[in-house]
Formats: sequence, C-alpha cells, structure tokens
Amino acid sequence: MAVICVDAGTTMIKVVGYDDAGAELAVVRQGTQVRGAEPGWAEQSMPSVWQAVVRGVREVLEVTGADVSYVALTAQGDGSWLVDAGGEPTGPAILWNDGRAGEIVERWVESGVLTEAFRVNGSLAFAGLPAGILTWLREHDPERLRRSAASLTCGGWIFSRLTGVVAVDGSDASVPFMDIRERDYSAELFRLYDMEWARPLLPRLLADDDRVAGLTATAAAALGLPEGTPIVLAPYDIATTAIGVGAVDVGQSCVILGTTLCTEMVVDAPRLDGEPSGLTVAMGLPGRYLRAFPTLAGGQVVDWACRMLGLEGDPAGLSELAARAPVGANGLVFLPYLSPAGERAPFLDAQARGAFHGLTVDHEREDLARAVLEGLSLVVRDCLTAAGTRPTELRVSGGGSASPLWLQLMADVTGVPVVRTGDAEPGARGAYIIGLLATGEAATAREAADAHVRIGDAYEPDPARAATYNRLYQAFLDIRVAAAATWPILAATRDASSRNRSDGGNP
Repeated sequence: MAVICVDAGTTMIKVVGYDDAGAELAVVRQGTQVRGAEPGWAEQSMPSVWQAVVRGVREVLEVTGADVSYVALTAQGDGSWLVDAGGEPTGPAILWNDGRAGEIVERWVESGVLTEAFRVNGSLAFAGLPAGILTWLREHDPERLRRSAASLTCGGWIFSRLTGVVAVDGSDASVPFMDIRERDYSAELFRLYDMEWARPLLPRLLADDDRVAGLTATAAAALGLPEGTPIVLAPYDIATTAIGVGAVDVGQSCVILGTTLCTEMVVDAPRLDGEPSGLTVAMGLPGRYLRAFPTLAGGQVVDWACRMLGLEGDPAGLSELAARAPVGANGLVFLPYLSPAGERAPFLDAQARGAFHGLTVDHEREDLARAVLEGLSLVVRDCLTAAGTRPTELRVSGGGSASPLWLQLMADVTGVPVVRTGDAEPGARGAYIIGLLATGEAATAREAADAHVRIGDAYEPDPARAATYNRLYQAFLDIRVAAAATWPILAATRDASSRNRSDGGNP
C-alpha cells in the first residue's frame, strides 16, 4: 500500500507519495502566498492552505491510487491559526515571521519575563509565537479574540480539517507555554506572560503515542480517500526534517536551508541554564529534544539577493556569481538580518537589520553575491556556537542545499563536514518515519531512518579556507556589535517615516 505525506511549508505545500518500500512515487508542490496588511505583518489565508493540501493530495493519488495505508502531516510551526467553535477561521493565520508583537516582546525583555520563561521552557520567545500574537490581538483586535475558540498551528489546522480533532502536537506546543521538562502546559508561564485569560484558547496537547485519528467523511470526499484512513499528526517541520535526514541520535546535527535558516542539534534533555537563546523543542521521539536556532530570514535573503542582482528566480545564478569572487568577498561583510521582524536566533532583537559593510565602488556583483552566502553561512556557525556543542557533521536539506558552492562554503566556515540528503522532501520523509512509528510498522526511529533515509554528496572543510573564515567570523561578530548600536536609531527613523505617511506627508 502507498503512503502519502504532506509538508505544509510557509510558501510551498509539498505532498509526497511513497510506495510500500518507502520509495518516492510522486512529489507535488503547491505554492502559497504570504501577505501582510501592514509593514512587518505576515499572514496567510487558512482556506487557501487547506485547498492547496487538497489539490496536492489529489494529484499524488493520480499516481499512487487510493489504496493508502496512512497520511502523515507536518507543517510550518508557531504563529496563531485562530478558529471559532465550529472550527472555521476567524481571520487570516498570523505566521511565525510576523513582527507586529515586537514592542510587546521588548517589554518582556526589559522586565525579565523572557529570561524567567526560558528557565521553565528552554526557549527564547519572539514576536511570531502565540504569546505575543494573542497579547497583540487583545490590545488591538479584541473582537477577533471574542470570536475565536482555539489558537491552532498550521499542522493543527490541517489536522482539524482532516479529522475533526482540535489538538496540537508536542513539538508545536513546546513554545511558549510548555514546561519542557513536564511536557505539559505551565501555569507558571501563563502567570509570567500575564496570560491566564488565554488558557482556554489552547487546544488539547497530544502525547507522542496519541497522534493518529481517522479521516472524516467530509474530508474523505474532498481528498478522494476512504473515510477512516489513518491521519498521523507528525511534529512540525523543523523536527520532521531532522528525522527525515536521519538526525535522530543525541549529538547529531542538521541545517535546513529553507525559508528559515534553521540549525539544530539532537539532545537528550533540556538545558535551562546559561544565556537564553534559541528554542528547545520536544522532538516527537522518546527522550529526544531539538536544540534549534531558526532564524527569521534564510531562503528569503537568497531570493532578495537574486532580485537585487538581476537574477530573479535564479539562485543557481547567484552561486555562479559568488564563485567568481575570492574568499572574504574582497573585504565585504554582509549582515543577513533582513526580516522586518528582526531576528530571533541565536539572539533576539526585533530591531535587527541587515547591511553590507565595507562597500566601495570597487566591489562588483560577484562580491555582493559571495558576501550574501558567506553571511548566511556565518550565521550557521553563530548558531552552532550558541548551541555549545561541536557536531561531527552537518546534514543539510532545503532549497539551498542544491548549491554545491554554498555547501562547500558552509563546511569551510563551520569547519564541520557537510552532508546533503538524498530525498527530494526530507520533511515529508520525516513525517513518513513518524507515521511508521505511530502505526506500529517500525520499532525505533533509528531503525526506520537507517532503512529509508538516503544520503547524498559530502563536503569536507578546506583547512586554508577554514583558517581564513575563523578570522572573518570574529570580524563578523565585531561588526554586528557595532551595527546593533544603530538599530534603535533606524527604528526611530522608520517610525517617523510611518507617521509621515499616515499624516499624508510628501517626500
């Protein structure tokens, strides 16, 4: 029998069909749109995401047929996908990269709330989490909250449409309200955020052995599958991608070069001491957690660079340009903090902004292209440093892994061998493995990963280039410290510009 796995990303819904041996039969991708009614906002139509899933599943079924043993689902995490008592959206989904709650998070930083919360949760909260979003809605759109009965995630939203079950997976629930040691919602965290009022909006938290429900008749008719087909709610995408590249044992690491640039390590217990940074996510496997550092800007930076350099839709062209410039991009250093919401990993600053440093009229397009890829690679090293553990290898996936230059550059910058996955969609592969475990078709994640994860090319660090990048990394950190002093000034300038627009002022 076939298996269908859905990976509902931020800008792309991926649906993969596997045969009974786990080989990919079909891969269908459906694009989705992210919009914002205001600068810094990131929203998505919830019905359009559901319809993209329906179309993708139907297209895969044309190849696999309807004889499907189960459907496994993973999706983008965080954000707030609000529904009413009937399960219908009360407005657009507010996504993980939405920045409207930035000022609220800054208040929590200044009052020490985020540091205290980290000691319970193991994660440094940011604007795109339910804590900030729901607080913002209470202050600015209380009517929407009154109409809402549950705050779901993307995976929870799709699962509810498939099964009628309103719930959340433990990975999605890990931040911001979970006591990560107890694996349950924390009364202390609700108190810290002054959000006891929000507790009724949080859905039932599913245990790792309670992630399967049957397909409803309505959803079955929409998808073309039999009613009662098992639906598996897998962990959200950063966890399933780690599983899908075979990083399931303590000490293994991976990097997702997708919309977010996510560097993560598998650990056996949360660490709640030290400087608060990054996320700690229940991985969906016994005794396993992810120490994750998902940036707010990753693949979007590559897309932006392509547009700016006249390479619209051609990331391979960006790599070709970068290959023509020397190591260090002729003294050009790029801070890749281009998200309007600032940055969340490995540091938190809603005012963080990107910049080229050292730019002169002597620099060419090639230098800019290389500086962009070097800057993103230096962020990966920064995240590995924050994690406090040096891995033996980095398993890499996502759209950026198609660039051999970038993977070699990342190996040189981090000093760690980089290994590319062989699967077209490793997030879907991770959901497939979770489905095997949830339905009793595999005994352990290691066994399933060894049987089904394919490994591709490997890239070893070059000692000479690695030595150069050691020096450049320290320069990168020093430049960021200096640049950070200007970020509040730039924020004030943006505020003044916004007021001028609202007042009808002319340039």
